[in-house]
Parts: sequence; structure tokens; C-alpha cells
Amino acid sequence: MTPCCNVVPEALAPRRNMRHAEPMNRRIAFVASRSEEAQSALVAMQAAHGEHTPADADVIVALGGDGFMLQTLHKYRERAKPVFGMKLGSIGFLMNAWRPDGLLARLDRAEETLLRPLEMSVVSDSGSTIEAVAFNEVSLLRQTKQAAHMRILLNGTEKMSELICDGLLLATPAGSTAYNLSAFGPILPLDSRLLAMTPISPFRPRRWRGAILPAHVEVKLEILDHYKRPVSATADANEVRDVVEVTIRESRDRTVTLLFDPEHKLEDRIINEQFML
Repeated sequence: MTPCCNVVPEALAPRRNMRHAEPMNRRIAFVASRSEEAQSALVAMQAAHGEHTPADADVIVALGGDGFMLQTLHKYRERAKPVFGMKLGSIGFLMNAWRPDGLLARLDRAEETLLRPLEMSVVSDSGSTIEAVAFNEVSLLRQTKQAAHMRILLNGTEKMSELICDGLLLATPAGSTAYNLSAFGPILPLDSRLLAMTPISPFRPRRWRGAILPAHVEVKLEILDHYKRPVSATADANEVRDVVEVTIRESRDRTVTLLFDPEHKLEDRIINEQFML
């Protein structure tokens, strides 16, 4: 349903541009989704700018939609390379406009947005612990027709003894316009250092519509009666089934770097999304 690493003191540091690099000397690694349009663009861009591996490149250019951008960030997050996306897919909130010409000049003018992902640690019914990261959100969903029952703790303190719902998600500011928005959660400003906790079809408490949390808070979700009411936990596209408890915290030691054309800044897109009808 949802459709990278330098240490910084803030989750979302001020944007910078890439003028420190000479356009003609920049090594670019192109990656593309499997769509015919993206694959054709990949061939054309490699012919025009050369072909480098992500390990050797100065910047990664991703051709596709938001889903492919998330795949790229997950796949190459340990490379600590900035990623510039161009939209060749159905959804492109995290992408720049597709234009085959003038790429070097665009990279030279590009502004950086640093995002800090969420870290998810799951204890499953088998007793194993699985860890994953999410750049958009961590979502918990019921696996059967039975509603999920869960307990919510923040920094070890119980805040809700029992939430009965179809699910619950915790979204970053960058992810607040994705699944979180479709579940009627709030859109968060990019530099807000906040997280959106949004219930999915809550039954009890019926009037609870979620919470806005400081980004430094550790969230723990305990699944009540997990044998009878199984729940899955998903960090972006990484799913774990039959969970017993989930701990979520903002990453303290990794960031992702996205590049945007000055006229298509992610911060402006998030603001504009709040005025869409």
C-alpha cells in the first residue's frame, strides 16, 4: 500500500545544492524500473552520460515511480549516495519531472533533502526478532476477519490499554502524504521532527483519530490475543507476519539524501498537498 547515509544532528537537515561538483566530472549510475518506458529511458541516458555502478558513482539517478524510488533507497542506502529521481511511473511524489536533456545542469542546481527513516524491530510468534527500516511508514494490519487488539506504549509508558482496529501506522513527514493520508492522517511539514500515528478503521475507542508524536519518541505496540487475532507489520514493503510486539524508533545514525529541482522541492509538494481537493 505504499506505493540513504550521513549522520546529521537533525532528522531533516537544511537543503544544500550540489554546486561543489563539476557537472562534466560527475559519475552517474542509472537505475530503472522494469516498465518498458523506464527501460528505454535507461538505455538512452546511459548512452548520453556513460554507465557507472552505484558503488563507483557520485549520484544515482532513478527512473520510475515512487515505488521504485523506495526500492532504490532501500537497496543502496548503505552506499551513502544522493538519489535524483525522474518520474516514469504512475506516481511520482518523490520524483522530479522526466526530461532527457539538461541532466548535468539539473544535478548542478539540485537541492538536497535529508530524511531519517524509521527503524522497526518485530518479535514474531515464533520468538524470532526481525528488523527493517521504513522511509514512508510502518503499518500494522489484521491478517484475518478478526479485528486487531493492541496496546500502545510511548517510551515505556502505557498510553492506550486496548485499541481495537483494522490496523495502525506510524508515518514520517515524507510518508505522511502516502498511506497515512489515505487513512485520514495528518500531513506533516518536512522539517517538523514529528511522526503521525494514525489508526485504520478504529472501532474502540471510536472517537480516537490518532496522535502527532515527537520524532524522538520510542513507540511500542503489543498485540493482544495474537494467536486468535494475528497481525502483520510492514516497514514500507518489508512485511513480517504473526507479530507479538513491534518497537519503532527514528533512526539515530542513518539518513537518505534525495535531490530535487529547485522548482519541485519536496517541502513545497507536502505543503501543496494540503490544499488539494
